[in-house]
Amino acid sequence: MKNINGLKKNSEFQRVYGMRKSYANRYLIMYAAPNHLEVSRIGISVSKKTGNSIVRHRVSRLIREAYRLNKEQLAGGFDMVIVARPAAKDAGYREICEAYLKLLERHHILLESEEVSEEGK
Repeated sequence: MKNINGLKKNSEFQRVYGMRKSYANRYLIMYAAPNHLEVSRIGISVSKKTGNSIVRHRVSRLIREAYRLNKEQLAGGFDMVIVARPAAKDAGYREICEAYLKLLERHHILLESEEVSEEGK
């Protein structure tokens, strides 16, 4: 598996949460903050309200895959924390990917909003 630039430390998550810049839709909540680096990084949070460990891991894999397949369209220099809502447990890849891309557009992190790759449908 290829290495994904991720947020690992609690302090990194807290810094992004502290910026208070978030947008949400039915499946996801996205917090974003500039990181002054050349690359964008992602942190994923799926609470126990979403389901058991199997369900939570599946949701996080779907989010990670949406990030991986669309990272060429991301503007560099942002840290993002994606929080999965309980409704995400019933969503497939297509719904998660569309929700993720819509949130990127709202945060103005998407470089080109036309024809973004949604491989794996």
